[in-house]
Amino acid sequence: MTRAAAEPVLEVRATLGEGPVWDDREQRLLFVDIMSERVHWFHPDSGDHSSSAADGPVGAVVLREDGGLVLARHDCFVHAGPRGEGRAVVEGFRADGSAVRFNDGKVDPWGRFVAGTMSWEEAMPAGALHMLWPDNTVTTLLEGVTISNGLAWSAEGDVFYYIDSPTRRVDAFHVSPISGTISGRRTVVEIGDVFPDGMAIDDEGCLWVALWDAGLVRRYAPDGRLLEVVDVPEGGHVSSVAFGGAGMSTLYITTARAGLTEAELARASHAGDLFALEVPVTGPAPFRFAGGPS
Repeated sequence: MTRAAAEPVLEVRATLGEGPVWDDREQRLLFVDIMSERVHWFHPDSGDHSSSAADGPVGAVVLREDGGLVLARHDCFVHAGPRGEGRAVVEGFRADGSAVRFNDGKVDPWGRFVAGTMSWEEAMPAGALHMLWPDNTVTTLLEGVTISNGLAWSAEGDVFYYIDSPTRRVDAFHVSPISGTISGRRTVVEIGDVFPDGMAIDDEGCLWVALWDAGLVRRYAPDGRLLEVVDVPEGGHVSSVAFGGAGMSTLYITTARAGLTEAELARASHAGDLFALEVPVTGPAPFRFAGGPS
């Protein structure tokens, strides 16, 4: 097992930074601050950083094939322009916003947006995993979720990896490409000691898992073996990871200040900031949503 340390690359002090996604066309990183209700853009080459209001808690942002964005916002899906402008709610679907909110999501290999909800109390299985299709219809893949978090697909697209944080594990499902349904749930990684959060997969098929209450990221082989540990010094809660950069070998890591006491924040001077680390493997470019506004 090897060990390395990430470094802060953007001081943003996010309340709940989440959902990093690399825009390979524009060479920029997008991520959200869920509870501050903002979508962020960061250009690492120039250091330029900007953000846009999302008009509600925003659990995830993904790229559209036509250059726009889709947000998983509070209890609905929202289309937006490349800078978050021109927002339009997808009609015909609403989660129960009094009980749950969207928390994390990604586009699958077939251009569908898969995003999950979580209980506001963070202790009840009131959430679900939903799929937004390119024609803007929504189906539900999984129910009885408590805190829906990390998602990833194998290179072949036949295996879907998923984290419901309180289970303290990574599960895998078989995927039906046509229907999008998932089946055959099995555990592939037992985290055991801490809460897993966001997740990314690299080009060797290994899973990089952000560990919320441990201040680090772990890399696991598909058979569950621990291969590498990445420390996130003074980063507070570690929420998610994504590959990016010109060579797709930069691991970007979002963090959060939420839930930390004043004493803990005093010891975590970079809590809520964006971290990065060059790693010896690459990751795939993110899939893009195949549809657009109705």
